[in-house]
Amino acid sequence: MGLLSEFKTFINRGNVMDLAVGVIIGGAFATITKSLTDDVIMPVVGYIFGGADFSGYFIRLGALPAGFQGNPESYADLKAAGVAMFGWGAFLTVLVNFLILAFIIFLLVRLVNRLTAKQEAEAPAAAPAPTPEDIVLLREIRDSLKK
Repeated sequence: MGLLSEFKTFINRGNVMDLAVGVIIGGAFATITKSLTDDVIMPVVGYIFGGADFSGYFIRLGALPAGFQGNPESYADLKAAGVAMFGWGAFLTVLVNFLILAFIIFLLVRLVNRLTAKQEAEAPAAAPAPTPEDIVLLREIRDSLKK
């Protein structure tokens, strides 16, 4: 029963619950960012560079396997067949996705830091803690000895 109670104490700590919420929201946010990249940004980039699906750009490094039935120009078909490829378009899509996510996280951290600094500046200065009684007594003794 000791292990179970330790686990319950561990789970009930605020940090663990905050972390769990952060991971769940982060996963949902990553899905939104991936959709933004795949469905909005990369098609525009692909259109500018002359292709509709930018993530499909690749350089085939290996030969087609015997009996290959797919489209030799399809990144998905070649990848499914295990053909060695340099998928620079897919990598670029993931890189853009990362940069967008990193920039948004930067903006959120920056906002939180500004709000925290603003709250600290607005907070009234804390009154100094009262001097402990034994320190006051020692000072009185010191002052009496000086006289």
